[in-house]
Amino acid sequence: MNSDLELALEMAAVADQLAMSRYRALDLSVETKPDFTPVTEADRAVETTLRELLASKRPGDGVIGEEFPNTNEAASRTWIIDPIDATKNYVRGVPVWATLIALAVDGKPEVGVVSAPAMGRRWWASPEDGAFTQDVDGSIRSITVSAVRDLADASFSFSDSVGWEALGSNVLSRVTSSVWRSRGYGDFWSHLLVAEGAVDIAIEPELQSYDMAAFVAIVLAAGGTVTGADGQDPLVAGHAITTNGLLHTAVLELIK
Repeated sequence: MNSDLELALEMAAVADQLAMSRYRALDLSVETKPDFTPVTEADRAVETTLRELLASKRPGDGVIGEEFPNTNEAASRTWIIDPIDATKNYVRGVPVWATLIALAVDGKPEVGVVSAPAMGRRWWASPEDGAFTQDVDGSIRSITVSAVRDLADASFSFSDSVGWEALGSNVLSRVTSSVWRSRGYGDFWSHLLVAEGAVDIAIEPELQSYDMAAFVAIVLAAGGTVTGADGQDPLVAGHAITTNGLLHTAVLELIK
């Protein structure tokens, strides 16, 4: 196994233990950040611990995280961490949240791990190893995207109706009216369902690099495609259009 992927999986195991130890805790400390999003003591504890691990095991690498300033931004290798993606779910006791860990090389996500312990799920990938998931029964399987070729047969997932005006007028309604099925699985999960082949299209109109770098690596290793609306790098675009690849051109044309 790729040594960086091994480290990312080690980091995920540590994050799982920390995050689960405070999940549904009655005395969980929650604050509101300047952007009006919540942050908990668990978010900060997970990111602090993962940064300490990286400082010990990959001291020359850069780190981008949600809760603390970036470090060594000039490095060609950068770890991108979201300690708890979907913090609002975490705070309310909804199990759809995860730690997202990615390694980008020259700005391109290559290694990705998404660990969702309250769901009993984990996904990981590297270019050498391919893409995998661990199911709720503990079994591990390789994953690939679907073979759906027509929009009319496609399943589409998104989070909610917020922010879609950034992609243009009526984009969400145009997509939902063009596909077979639409569901709001939300956040990281939508994109990983594309990687698994259970969903064919996932779109999020507003994302930071730490929200998506990990799932970008996994989707690409599973044979899918992730870009911005103009086909650009999603980490630069600030949003993600994820498909099985076969539908990508049609989805981009539909958005335009």
